[in-house]
Amino acid sequence: MTVEHSGDGAQRSSTREVSSTALFQPPKVIDVATTLESVVPADVLAEVDPALWGRTVVQVAQGLATHPADVGRVVAGHAALAARIGTAAVARAFGSTADGPVPVEKDGRFRDTTWEENPVYWGLRQQYLALVATLHDLVDAAGLDESSRERAEMLADVLGSVLSPTNLLPGNPAALKRAFETGGSSVVAGFRQMLDDLATNEGRPQQVDRTNLRVGQELAATPGKVVYRNRLMELIQFEAQTDEVHEIPIVVSPPWINKYYVMDLAPGRSFLEWAVQHGHTVFVISYRDPDESMADTGLDDYLELGPLAAIDVAQEITGADKVNLVGLCLGGLMATIATAMLNARGQGERVNSLTLQNTLLDYSDPGPVASFVDPEIVERLERKMAKTGYLPADSMASTFDLLRANDLIFNYVGPNWLEGKAPPAFDILAWNSDSTRMPAKMHAFYLRHFYLENELARGELELLGEHLSLKSIANDTFIVAAVNDHIAPWRTSFTSTGLLGGDVTFTLSNGGHIAGVVNPPGKKAKHWIGTVGGSAEPDPDSWLARASEVAASWWEPWRDWIDERGGGMRTPPPVGSAEYPPLGDAPGSYVLGTG
Repeated sequence: MTVEHSGDGAQRSSTREVSSTALFQPPKVIDVATTLESVVPADVLAEVDPALWGRTVVQVAQGLATHPADVGRVVAGHAALAARIGTAAVARAFGSTADGPVPVEKDGRFRDTTWEENPVYWGLRQQYLALVATLHDLVDAAGLDESSRERAEMLADVLGSVLSPTNLLPGNPAALKRAFETGGSSVVAGFRQMLDDLATNEGRPQQVDRTNLRVGQELAATPGKVVYRNRLMELIQFEAQTDEVHEIPIVVSPPWINKYYVMDLAPGRSFLEWAVQHGHTVFVISYRDPDESMADTGLDDYLELGPLAAIDVAQEITGADKVNLVGLCLGGLMATIATAMLNARGQGERVNSLTLQNTLLDYSDPGPVASFVDPEIVERLERKMAKTGYLPADSMASTFDLLRANDLIFNYVGPNWLEGKAPPAFDILAWNSDSTRMPAKMHAFYLRHFYLENELARGELELLGEHLSLKSIANDTFIVAAVNDHIAPWRTSFTSTGLLGGDVTFTLSNGGHIAGVVNPPGKKAKHWIGTVGGSAEPDPDSWLARASEVAASWWEPWRDWIDERGGGMRTPPPVGSAEYPPLGDAPGSYVLGTG
């Protein structure tokens, strides 16, 4: 740089330095997604993109455009891998049995033996798996922030599922075989099913045939009566099935997302039936499906009108001084909060024990669901719910389906749409498709105070004017989690053992969020079990290394555990009482949407 010696030379030199430096600065990257969203009204964004999918797509595209070298490496890597797969497929055509360069995991879409025996289809599967891996590598190359990256990973999974060769007739050997066997009639039947699903099921294949899975007949069939009803729930008391029952009744708190009968599925697979058949008086809450009239119903209402009211009624009918509380998922959260509330009111002796099934008390690491819960998504959901007063049933159902898109959506494309088969008649899927809405105020409170703020685990939650403490819960607690749970990850569930104040027995079931609970005794049942002190440092992997593995359902050790805490034996109490006479047969009207 030349320095001029005029009177203003210093100033002119400085100016030229700035210009020279600016010349070599990288251009400022514009946030395209935010810029695009800035011209769209907030209410419109809340309606069309509440989960930020559109923003994520734009962010991925922008990230790839600004990282060309990383993209080039990914593309080159994919090309090299594709060439290796082609070589391996040719080798298999000449009799080789060597494994391919891409690991193959269990996947129901590729269960037909042709995928292993035919070198062409073997190579097609390998190329597909390589493509799915490359999609995730591209997400990594986009350089997104953690929250956006998790959503992008999920979109990559969904896109990979869409691109599966099993979704098309030529790429689905099982469908081709069936078409040949049926003279093409299976293809016609599948096409009809696809058109019907496009018109009536939001374009997704039906998961289940509910024709012979009717609530109150094949499902939710345990005999009982509705003994109490308020504007939020019905309380069902099941009829005794033994000559004597334990003195201390069981009050069951189900999730308010979906309906209570996940705990009372088909006979022989019903957890509540199991408890009744083993000498317990059982009450279960059945929540009303919310509508716009319940927009201002909050979590405090669910607590007061739900488990706290149920405990009052159960004690009055049975004459018991205390109850054993059992809760599943969000129902387990409510059972825990109810116990803490009674402790705060000086009535803690009314709860004898606590059983928590696939329940989170600590939301610091909630797993894949966290991708759908950040402050901006919550704000958009609040705007969306403000228009109707509730979160639509299909909104939450679609979210959970996307978390396991292969299992819950695309696993049915081949059998239903290509092979022309009717969907299975499966009780869990029948329940899963029977979704419920959620009141706007309650759902917003839940997302903000638990997922975003984690107030219960941090000891900062207040409800109904009381400060709630998990350490105040000195009851014996039986916690069951599921090893493949994607909604309540078992390691996060395990942290509850260090939050509660009493002795805790922790059990890890096989299966996922629902199958881990619907886990009757049988050949496939398995669990790990071990006692954890309430003050123990929550270390799930150390616990697992010490725990006993048992080839049996966790229902069986729970039966022994709850029997020890059920009190003495007595003749069964009446179903209902003078104060709470039976109002009708189980499963009641709320679960059917008629009340």
